[in-house]
Amino acid sequence: MRALLIILLLAMLAAGYFAYSAMAVEGEPIPTEGYVALALGAGFSVIVGVGLMVLLFFSSRRGYDEPPHFK
Repeated sequence: MRALLIILLLAMLAAGYFAYSAMAVEGEPIPTEGYVALALGAGFSVIVGVGLMVLLFFSSRRGYDEPPHFK
């Protein structure tokens, strides 16, 4: 179990290193349109996530998630 934990932590460390090295590449900065697209995509994702959680909450409150009762 300890070996699995060490392997998992090393894999996370390697993933963090590769993510950092990918972001540290020099080049042209992101244009304004890129930041707008990023903001719109993130905002849309948050709205969809919140909407789905609201539907889940109301579904649970109204009893739609209860198992069927056959007679």
